[in-house]
Amino acid sequence: MTVSETVPLAFVAAGGAVREAVTKMGGQPVWIEEPQWPLSRETGERMQFLGQFALGGGRLAYLFMTGGEDDFVDGTYEPEGGENALVIQPGGRVPGFVTVEQRAEGPSAGEDHLPRAAGAGADANADERPWQFLGTPGIEPNWLQGEESPGADWQLVVQLDSCDLPFYVNFGDAGVGYAFLAPDGKEGRFLWQCG
Repeated sequence: MTVSETVPLAFVAAGGAVREAVTKMGGQPVWIEEPQWPLSRETGERMQFLGQFALGGGRLAYLFMTGGEDDFVDGTYEPEGGENALVIQPGGRVPGFVTVEQRAEGPSAGEDHLPRAAGAGADANADERPWQFLGTPGIEPNWLQGEESPGADWQLVVQLDSCDLPFYVNFGDAGVGYAFLAPDGKEGRFLWQCG
């Protein structure tokens, strides 16, 4: 994909709870099927809800990660470490390395925020890709470190820049998070890299 096809993304305060099955950061998940709240492998506590992302066809990818501003658990950067989860609904499957409970609400990273296209800025380099954007078929990640796709033909769902999010997330020092959808559309993976 060309640089111009990757639209920079920002999240703005929604001014209240968002209860529709749309892309958003923060708040509480809008479950399409039975709730599947992931638990931390290390602590057994509920992970923090970061956001949900529309996949098309009425499906959502729900992103969770262990810890918050005051809680640190190692391994949240690992796509299969059991300290983050990207849950797909409807018709998804929970990977074997993730344990879930049927609880509709839990810890959240912050208040509801909705996406909007962000301007590149007057001084931005036209050849430079943004660090935060939604993925679609054909859109490739802008890797901070080396390439770490979960496998062949996994589709980027969203790339998140911890410096541009509306609330604190621990992706390391100025880190970037990457959420992916499996080729069969039933599982997700998440990882982050930092500088």
